[in-house]
Amino acid sequence: MVGVFDRLVGQEDVEADLTAAAVAARTGVDSSAMTHSWLFTGPPGSGRSIAALCFAAALQCTTEGIPGCGHCQACSTTMAGTHGDVRRVVPEGLSISTKEMRDIVSIASRRPSTGLWQVVVVEDADRLTEGAGNVLLKVVEEPPARTVFLLCAPSVDPQDISVTLRSRCRHVSLVTPTVPAIAQVLQTRDKLDAETAEWAASISGGHVGRARRLATDEDARARRKRALALASAAARPNQAYLAAEELVKAAEDEAKEMSASRDEAETEELRTALGAGGTGKGAAGALRGSAGVLKDLEKRQKSRATRTGRDSLDRALMDLVGLYRDALARSYGSTATATHPDMAEQVERMAKAVPPEALLKSIEAILECRESLAVNAKPKFAIYAMVATLGDVLR
Repeated sequence: MVGVFDRLVGQEDVEADLTAAAVAARTGVDSSAMTHSWLFTGPPGSGRSIAALCFAAALQCTTEGIPGCGHCQACSTTMAGTHGDVRRVVPEGLSISTKEMRDIVSIASRRPSTGLWQVVVVEDADRLTEGAGNVLLKVVEEPPARTVFLLCAPSVDPQDISVTLRSRCRHVSLVTPTVPAIAQVLQTRDKLDAETAEWAASISGGHVGRARRLATDEDARARRKRALALASAAARPNQAYLAAEELVKAAEDEAKEMSASRDEAETEELRTALGAGGTGKGAAGALRGSAGVLKDLEKRQKSRATRTGRDSLDRALMDLVGLYRDALARSYGSTATATHPDMAEQVERMAKAVPPEALLKSIEAILECRESLAVNAKPKFAIYAMVATLGDVLR
């Protein structure tokens, strides 16, 4: 029988620790194994959010034996996101607001209605605003008896999670899955052939979801190719800015495509809830008075689209920095595993043609561009500035 923790890839130690904690929560035998606040950290693709959700399912599991059976109603509804006592805070915009966290904390402070615990999974806890973090800290310091908070963040660095909040949580550190482990998952779960699975796993940077997209989505492969092509275009002034503009436009188009149908459905659902299409007395007046609510929805949708575009650009920049990193490693004769093993010929040319100092400066320029985007610089200008620096260094 497949348990919930089987969804994790290459995280055997984490699975053992969380299973022990779930057993302790159920039996009360080892009180030191269970606590009310947890912090899951790990690089992108390691599965920190999946690990938190699996732990939530194990805490709610009703089957006798080892918690987290994967087939009882509690496990099934938790993993599907429909359990009444498990709430996932997933930031759709650029941050998690104070109001949003207050609403969640208010509900989470109640006793469980159908499950064994009230569980709150805060994905991307590094996006908590200062006010939202303070709201969460207050309840974590004095948690209700049957409430568990599961926070997910890239690392324990103060830039990702506040020192005080980190100190109130038990830390669970996930590692980057190995290429063979990811390839095996793609073959067994996604029914991909061995060659495709191995290729996708080798260029995914240890990100299981990314590997799956690259193996099955032609658009994802095209976006990666476009990002890597910027390295060659940067040395040619007549091509560099055109390539940069195409990169930004591709990110914007991806965001629009992902948001369009969802935005339309959300807006129509809200308008219907507010009385659109109604014929009863006062229906038209109610809709006219709801302009503020619709405007708030549009604002959230715009923020979500902005984040989607920024995330797409960030993936492209990480692909690009990986290419320069491979060239820098090659120039020094390093045998470290390549980020882009399928780009060996281009990496070899870059390593021979560009001095190591220039490659290092190029990497710094890309990382500076990421930092600019993180503080809400206009994407087009940030990418243009990066391309200008890359061109100067390479020439």
